[in-house]
Amino acid sequence: MPKMKTNSSAKKRFQLTGTGKIKRKHAYKSHILTKKEKDRKRGLTKTGLVSKQDTPNVKFMLGI
Repeated sequence: MPKMKTNSSAKKRFQLTGTGKIKRKHAYKSHILTKKEKDRKRGLTKTGLVSKQDTPNVKFMLGI
């Protein structure tokens, strides 16, 4: 049976933490920043975690 391939887009977007959770970045921080509040932009800079419901799908894409 052939090896399972890792999804390249997921490989670039997600990172596994030491406890097995999956880190992600927030969306909507790339452009059209003039109309967004300062606090909102600061919050979008920080990393978040993938929700519990989406974790199995992301792990499958990463080949974990």
